[in-house]
Amino acid sequence: MTLPLRDRRNFFPSTELFPKASSQDLDAYNTDHTRFSMPPKVNTYIPHSAMCVVLTTSSQIEVQPSLETSNDILARAQKGPNPPNLIPLCTSISAEFLTPSSIYLKIAAQSKTELSYLFESAETTETIGRWSFVGADPRETLKTGEGHGEATDPLPLLESALAKSRVATVPGLKLPPMTGGAIGYVGYDCVRYFEPRTARPMKDIVKIPESLFMLFDTVIAFDHFFQSVKIITYIHVPPNFRAGVDSLEKAYKTAEFGLRKIVNTLRADTPVPLPAQGPIEQDQQYTSNIGQSGYEGHVTTLKKHIGKGDIIQCVPSQRFSRPTSLHPFNIYRHLRTINPSPYLFYISCADFAIVGASPELLVKKDPTSGRIITHPIAGTVKRGADTAEDARLAAVLSDSLKDRAEHVMLVDLARNDVNRVCDPRSTRVDRLMVVQRFSHVQHLVSEVSGLLRPGKTRFDAFRSIFPAGTVSGAPKVRAMELIAELEGEKRGVYAGAVGYWGYGAVDADGVVEEEGAMDTCIALRTMLVKDGVAYLQAGGGIVFDSDETEEWEETLNKLRANMHCIVSAEAKFSAEEATKKAPVSVLPANGADAGDKVQLAG
Repeated sequence: MTLPLRDRRNFFPSTELFPKASSQDLDAYNTDHTRFSMPPKVNTYIPHSAMCVVLTTSSQIEVQPSLETSNDILARAQKGPNPPNLIPLCTSISAEFLTPSSIYLKIAAQSKTELSYLFESAETTETIGRWSFVGADPRETLKTGEGHGEATDPLPLLESALAKSRVATVPGLKLPPMTGGAIGYVGYDCVRYFEPRTARPMKDIVKIPESLFMLFDTVIAFDHFFQSVKIITYIHVPPNFRAGVDSLEKAYKTAEFGLRKIVNTLRADTPVPLPAQGPIEQDQQYTSNIGQSGYEGHVTTLKKHIGKGDIIQCVPSQRFSRPTSLHPFNIYRHLRTINPSPYLFYISCADFAIVGASPELLVKKDPTSGRIITHPIAGTVKRGADTAEDARLAAVLSDSLKDRAEHVMLVDLARNDVNRVCDPRSTRVDRLMVVQRFSHVQHLVSEVSGLLRPGKTRFDAFRSIFPAGTVSGAPKVRAMELIAELEGEKRGVYAGAVGYWGYGAVDADGVVEEEGAMDTCIALRTMLVKDGVAYLQAGGGIVFDSDETEEWEETLNKLRANMHCIVSAEAKFSAEEATKKAPVSVLPANGADAGDKVQLAG
């Protein structure tokens, strides 16, 4: 998927996305391929109520590798100690008339569950933000947290689930960085399993899993650079398969059948099925869980701890909630246009949805270099009204002694986190305090990377870096203890991680096993929508000379884009307000107290 997702991302399942192919379907397919080819492009439209997957005669699609090549690959790899149990099967179609959003809507409409996702990026080059990923109907879902599963460290659970799959290397087959594996989130509160000292009794206001992972064996990857769509699924090698004696034909045709059904769905000349949207009640109010006086009180308390030498910096947060009848995907559709970001994501988790536009990479394992990469972001200023004001504000940010000191401290913290799992001789700062512009704010951004030491894995890297110092503080453990004591409520997804973890692969000889890809962002500028309520959360880095009111206002600046998104989306999608101008977000600079209502003025 990727985000900077530097590679963008979005994956999805094939064999689980549609009902399993019946034996009759497969028999028919095996005897008459033309019935399962791509439909012709015609200018007729079928009503949404009549939508179905109709496999009609058309031009053939190319599927790689062939059955013969797949048998040869497996025969060679099975001679090694680590034979694969999955062989990738891929086809590609033109992205003409398709977008990541339309692909998601078509796929989600055909799914059997309300489990699906769309990962995008506003950055698009040949190497950055090239891929978007889509998926629905995972073959397996993993949850942790009281009331949802075992209250335990989620990483061993995820690592064990992914380790069951080993993907064969197919020479010459060019694939996106994510071809199958897990997508989901690790909530901030999972840190109590990584650093037990931070554990405190916490109220659970939103009541969602501490972590959630969906495992997919099929991925739809939108290639923005070449404007094409790759669909990747897997041939499942049967248990006790003997290369040279048994044949992969049945497993191959099952996987191929799934690919062709997906292509039919994407190519079908039918209206894109938009999410159902009921009547919208506008002019709802945002409510802070602690209000201005509560947040400023936290800042004052933390400054005292800094003065005593307990900590150098800490990142408290506040959460706003607001009723909304918007379908969560309609919020996402609007968010991606008004707040384009490196990491754009929509995850439908059945009884709740996660909508995000995060600016910050948490940790990534680069699929080419193998380097562990993290992007500390600290230092914020608003966007200007024009280019000249943008440049002036960026200069103010770059020259701010407070912001520079805070940023350098967090870069040092990131280097320490990376060094815990990487060879210190390989660790380097690739970028330092570069001003990066986003839709509503400008940030100071750096990049730290390193190569894993022998015996260390991507999960070790994730554990070492999570949560980022930019959402916790320094020293990290003591800062997190104070956050727990002050906030007293679970943060949930906020300040945790959203991303993907791919399956591992084995080389052509079945000898060397390689870890799969990993790409995660920090769950910032992220909304949780559950039971008709949208939850938004933001914080800011507190240092010795922080001003209480300015810190309160900084959290509002960070929330402004998402707050405005909901208000303007309601106006856009409301029939009653169709001819009216969407309200403009004007947040008060002061006066919002614990439990007070915060109204966006029209």
